[in-house]
Amino acid sequence: QFRLVESGGGTVQPGGSLKLSCGGSSQMLQFHPKGWFRQAPGKEREAVACISTSASSARYADSVKGRFLIYRDNAKNEVYLQMNNLGPEDSGLYYCAAYAQYSMAEISTCLAADFGIWGQGTQVTVSS
Repeated sequence: QFRLVESGGGTVQPGGSLKLSCGGSSQMLQFHPKGWFRQAPGKEREAVACISTSASSARYADSVKGRFLIYRDNAKNEVYLQMNNLGPEDSGLYYCAAYAQYSMAEISTCLAADFGIWGQGTQVTVSS
């Protein structure tokens, strides 16, 4: 059974930066598209960013474009989310996710329904 484990969350002041990391339990996960999602208290889970297996395509939520960067290191079986210029609206529980199946295709969407493997989440709090 595949597992994902997130790390790197914490508390940061507005305008600050954080880098989230997500490691997979199996090297096979390097062949799965991955993504980051977040959920704030009282709100629905929303997509943040997704990346194809080869990293040749990525999709971002409009609210994070230009501030967040998703990238991956398949040799290390890791995916990252670099978050810059954070604001209070970015606070929430951030989840790493992977497609349930191997896929080398480009991605054109970033939908939670496409992802079948989920981590436990890491908390990000942006507060002064």
